[in-house]
Amino acid sequence: MITKPCVGVLFVLCAFAASASAAEQSCVTVEQGWARMPPNPAMPMTAGYGVVHNGCGKTVAITGATSSGFGDVSLHETTIVDGISRMRAIERLPLAPGARAELKPGGLHLMLMDGKGALKEGQAVPLRLQLEGGGEASATLTVRKAAP
Repeated sequence: MITKPCVGVLFVLCAFAASASAAEQSCVTVEQGWARMPPNPAMPMTAGYGVVHNGCGKTVAITGATSSGFGDVSLHETTIVDGISRMRAIERLPLAPGARAELKPGGLHLMLMDGKGALKEGQAVPLRLQLEGGGEASATLTVRKAAP
């Protein structure tokens, strides 16, 4: 007979944990998100930019990204080494509470690869940032010829 109250308490605790997790995820936002219009709209890859903001009360780490418009999305950083531009994948991008990371040409950016169709200027590209611990944060990138 004790089982029913225990199940009820567990259900309430699980619901509370899920809502707290959703609240934490929604505090990670992307402002001014945009994707560069490639020279050929049918080109299967481009780059994504914007400002990622951690409005959460604790440090979060971005560990990946996905988009329904692209088969592969990854976080990269461009650096200049001995006068040569180099790009490398970033596996984890930690953000302290209140911190921002600017994704911009020539620095941190998203590589959007294996496009699933030609892009059009003004098109909205859905994006989901994957957070360490299994959470996600939704964003939208607007296709543009140049930075907003």
